[in-house]
This record gives sequence, C-alpha cells and structure tokens, in this order.
Amino acid sequence: MCSFSPRFCLPLVLASLPTMATGEEIAPALQDSWGDFWLFRFFVNAAGYASIVVPGFLLIQYFKRRNYLETGRGICFPVIKSCVFGSEVKSVHQDDGSLPPRAEPTESSTARQVFKLLFCAAGLQASYLTWGVLQERVMTRTYGATETDPGEKFKDSQFLVFMNRILAFTVAGLYCALTKQPRHGAPMYKYSFASLSNILSSWCQYEALKYISFPTQVLAKASKVIPVMMMGKLVSRKSYEYWEYLTAALISVGVSMFLLSSGPNRTVSTVTTFSGIVLLAGYIIFDSFTSNWQDALFTYKMSPVQMMFGVNVFSCLFTVGSLLEQGALLESLRFMARHSEFTAHAVLLSVCSACGQLFIFYTINQFGAAVFTIIMTLRQAFAILLSCLIYGHTVTVVGGLGVAVVFVALFLRVYARSRMKKCSKKLPPGDTPVQKV
Repeated sequence: MCSFSPRFCLPLVLASLPTMATGEEIAPALQDSWGDFWLFRFFVNAAGYASIVVPGFLLIQYFKRRNYLETGRGICFPVIKSCVFGSEVKSVHQDDGSLPPRAEPTESSTARQVFKLLFCAAGLQASYLTWGVLQERVMTRTYGATETDPGEKFKDSQFLVFMNRILAFTVAGLYCALTKQPRHGAPMYKYSFASLSNILSSWCQYEALKYISFPTQVLAKASKVIPVMMMGKLVSRKSYEYWEYLTAALISVGVSMFLLSSGPNRTVSTVTTFSGIVLLAGYIIFDSFTSNWQDALFTYKMSPVQMMFGVNVFSCLFTVGSLLEQGALLESLRFMARHSEFTAHAVLLSVCSACGQLFIFYTINQFGAAVFTIIMTLRQAFAILLSCLIYGHTVTVVGGLGVAVVFVALFLRVYARSRMKKCSKKLPPGDTPVQKV
C-alpha cells in the first residue's frame, strides 16, 4: 500500500499498469500518450456516462417520491409515466410474455425447413465473420499509409460502439413500427442498466484488440462459461451436472494450451498482455451482467426486438453524450473524412452487427437455442481460421490442439444439454436423470 497521499498514489498505479505484461513489452505505439491509455479512457468514458446517469437517477427519485403517477398532469405526463413507471404489466411465467413461441416445423416441408436453416446459418456466419474481420482491421491496422507516411490508427473504441448502436436503434425502431409487437410495459429507465453494461462490454472488446490477438479474444469468449459457473456456485448456490464440470475443465485446458504455446515470429499483436487480460475480464463481467439483467426485464411483456430498441436508445444517448463532452465525436468524424476506407469499414461493421442481431432472433425463434449455439460455435472456429489466414497470426501445433479441445468441449455441452432436455421430458416430475453437485 502507498503510505502517502492518494492523489500521488493513483497516478503511479496508473503509470505502472501499461508496462505489466506476461513476458513481453508493449509496443510504444500503443502508449503514445495518457489519452491513449485504456484505463484513462475508461474512466473518462465512465465520467461521461455518469454525467447523464446521475441527473437521470435524481429525476426518477424525485418523481417517485412526489407520487407523480397519481398527481401528475400535463403534456409531459405520458412521457414521464412511460420512462419512470411504465405500465407495470408483468408476465407471471416466461412463456406468457417476451419471447414468442418457437415455430414448429410440422406444417412445413422438410426442404423448406432445410432452406430456412441454411438461410439462418449463412446469415449468421456472413454477418459475424465479416464483423470479426472488420473489427480486427479497424483496431489493429493503419489507414492512409504510403511509402513515405506510415498512416494513422483509429483509436476511439467508443465511437465504433456508437456507430453500431445508432444503426441497431434505427433497425429495431423500424421493425417495431412495421410489425405488431406486444404492449410495452417496462419502465424505460430500466433499459439503461443493460445499456450501460452493454456499452462497457463492447468497449472492452474493441479495446482488448490493441493488446491481444483476435484468436485469443475469441477463445476467451468461448471460455466465459467457466466464470459464469463459478459465480453461480458461489453467489447463487446453483448446482451443475457432472458433464458441465467436465466440459468446463476441458475448455480451461484448451485455452491454457493455446495461451501457453509460443509460436515463432510472434509480433506485438499476438502478445497476450496484462492489459488485454484485464479488458477481456471486463468484457466477460459486463456481458454477463447484461444478459442477466435482460432476462429479468423479459418478465415484462416484450419482444426481443423491443428489448433491442430499448437498450439501444440509451446506448445512443450515453455514447453520443460522452463523445460530445470529450470532443471526440468531431475528431472521429474528421478521421472518417480523411480516410474513406475507414468510413466504409465502420458503416459495414455497424450493418453486420445490426443484421446479426436480427438473424439471432429469427434463428432462435425458428429452430431453438441449441441449433443457434451450434451455428455460433462453428462461427467462432471459422473466425479464428479467417483471422490467422488474413492477418498472419501464427498458431503452433499445441495451440491448434488447444483450440480443437475448446470447440469439442463446446459441442459436448450442446449435445449433453439437448439429451438432458429429452430425458427430463420422459421422466416423471421430481426425477433427475443425473445427480447434480
């Protein structure tokens, strides 16, 4: 611990973090200035969000204490009621509200179902494989490079998050306007929690690519089942099947094999640094909160697209507010004006993200979560392969075996879960096919 004033201690701690790495030195280009240091940027962004969250929180408390729902009148009453109180229509059972029932294939021909499945798989693969390739291109490569000019990198991850959210907001809004949706009952402010964690998880995901390779990031996402199980056991006292522990152990072994394997000619982009690990941990934590909070919101009667719209409304508000406060919005727009290639990449990145969300909803609705999980697991494997082919990441034999172990474990989880569901339907109520621990 520091024995002197905290105002001197904090800068020393912040200054020491960029140099902490697992046996490698971070490239000086990654740390050009304090403004480019990820932890500094994180706190600046968080301060921007707080400037919106804190006044909003105070307003919500004011309206609740004043009992505005009973005493309020005037032209602003419907807006305030929707934002602060909602209609408070909740579904007692999950099946009654949010998620529409999965379409049954009984009335459709086999050929039609196969075509739908191929359409969903192709849409998901095209959207997210393109998104992954562009994400790595934008965050790790320079724009405007010539023989005499090395070019410049785009450094503001928050602007990319804003671009993704503004298009997703537009797409979800148009979809809700053109199609019949359930009556909305949730107070709008409740979307802000999932929005904030979603922004931070996406920001960590983009920022991590400055310090670790894309294949490492993909494997880290695949292995997030491990901390989720740990938190469920410690915090929620959940019980898990033996096969869940086995597959989690296989995933941890596979990830360890990949991370500990050292390939020849390793470059800065393939070095797993301390900063990259911290950012990946932040991504997993914030993403886990987002999914759990959205599950709680689905107790209100809403569709997935309404959820997408509500979350992205606040995401646009938070990101554009923070960008304007920092003066980063105009700076990013000037970068777009200087580099038309970046403009095309950023727009296509947003289109792929928004289309991918719609394909997710459609696939789960038509074929269920198990089929969707298989498609997305294959997508992760293809994403690693594409990244290695396009950007020249080296993977050793041991690292390749580690990747294989991870994806075998993921497929085993999908298979075991589907078998468990089938067995549970056949057994009488109260019987358990496998002992939980």
